[in-house]
Amino acid sequence: MVDVSAKDVTARSATAQCRVAFPATVAAQLRASGMRSSKGGIIDTAVIAGTMAAKRTHELIPFCHALPLEGVRIAIDWHGERELRIECTARTTARTGVEMEALTGATVAALTVYDMTKALSHAIVLGPAKLLGKRGGKRDFGQVG
Repeated sequence: MVDVSAKDVTARSATAQCRVAFPATVAAQLRASGMRSSKGGIIDTAVIAGTMAAKRTHELIPFCHALPLEGVRIAIDWHGERELRIECTARTTARTGVEMEALTGATVAALTVYDMTKALSHAIVLGPAKLLGKRGGKRDFGQVG
């Protein structure tokens, strides 16, 4: 694990995104059902799963520091007719950034959407997952939501 003890404690935030693309018939079914599957409410479940995952990133990624997250926000919305866009923003005040927490939150939320809709089709595609932006630390990058 990288030694961050010499770094300044600063406010840090990061936003990541992951997309979920559905076949047209599946997207139409999901819209008609109000984003519910036989397992329950898809969006609410994905938000909870993504939030839980962001909080446990250090347990999933071997060299990540355990960070005291001050906020995690997950937004899920349609992007076009067949694709969901999932964005996760994580915030902390610490010596290291929260990019991995944001990426973990977005991707686990996407995996949860897949899990809850896979009975409709196995042609659902996840990704790309990417960092949209970060603030705090040495370099700022992109846009943070």
